Amino acid sequence: MKQTYEKSILLLLLLLLTVLAGCGRQTDSQADQEEEQEDRIQIGISFDSFILERWQRDRDVFVAAAQELGAEVNVQNANGDMEEQIAQVDYFIQKRMDVIVLVMVASGKDESRLTEAVERAQKAGIPVVAYDRLILNADVDLYISFDNGQVGRLMAEHMQEHLEGEGELLQVCGPLADYNVSQVMDGFSEVLAGSELRIVKTEYAEGWLGETGFAAAADYLQRYDQVDGIMCGNDSIAGNAIRALSERRLAGEVCVVGQDADLEACQRIVEGMQCMTVYKPVEKLARRAAELSVELAGGSRIVIGGSGRAPEASGKGTDVRDVVIRDTIYDGTYQVPYECLEPTAVTKENMDEEITGKYHEESDIYLNVRNH
Repeated sequence: MKQTYEKSILLLLLLLLTVLAGCGRQTDSQADQEEEQEDRIQIGISFDSFILERWQRDRDVFVAAAQELGAEVNVQNANGDMEEQIAQVDYFIQKRMDVIVLVMVASGKDESRLTEAVERAQKAGIPVVAYDRLILNADVDLYISFDNGQVGRLMAEHMQEHLEGEGELLQVCGPLADYNVSQVMDGFSEVLAGSELRIVKTEYAEGWLGETGFAAAADYLQRYDQVDGIMCGNDSIAGNAIRALSERRLAGEVCVVGQDADLEACQRIVEGMQCMTVYKPVEKLARRAAELSVELAGGSRIVIGGSGRAPEASGKGTDVRDVVIRDTIYDGTYQVPYECLEPTAVTKENMDEEITGKYHEESDIYLNVRNH
């Protein structure tokens, strides 16, 4: 009996030691994981919203590219609310992100407060990247976007060619709170200067509300009965303007241009309802932004013409090195580093070359054409 009792005690002791050893290994494993997590670069990115198709694509490519480079990405959606975006910047500061990336809310409200939030982040040693939209007077560490002036020039050049240099135009732009809009308009006007193409009316889609395209086009046709061309701030606005044209059986008769190469825009182009869209390769933009964000997080310097802007090194990620940026842009107060990518005009003629199989699938682009 005594021997059996002693064996039971021994078995219990062995079981207890096994459990404790397992717990020890689990604790060590958890500690290793936590240490590895802390060592990884942490990027906070706040988007204006995901209403537009392209922002969802930007998000997915940026996150995938950053993860490939060993970084973790905390994605926030401001839902078009500047106050919410400011709160998200402060949250990123509190979470001690290594770099903050902002797609500024284009509301026209509280922009100076966003500038103050950027300053708070930089004072905390966190570099700030303005993605696609320039934050005015903020002295961000990097602005990365497309050549927005060229977007406007491509639109105007296409309309000039299509309308043979003369006609009356309606312009339905995005909100002036988005600095890109002014740049696009300047490029558009630059090409039209001295031509017989005349902008009769200009409307602005606050908050990039696509339905503004319908309201503006319908009102214009009510007043003037006829329009030769409609320059639209993006493809969502263009689609709504074409809806108004369809109600008067004018779709396909009026030269409508937009930007972003949304799938529905590409479908309208091959159907003959929209003339062109400006394709901005967001995969390239998002991937490059992720690469530069990781560089900044690791303490690398942005160098322009031999002079560097050096955020404090975090000791994470890449080796500290110089990253050469060609251009700068004036944000209203400061010259800030500007990584500028080139857009492309897309029409029915070059759709397959530029878009098919690269940005949208052939079966999706030609869905309505080949099913009728």
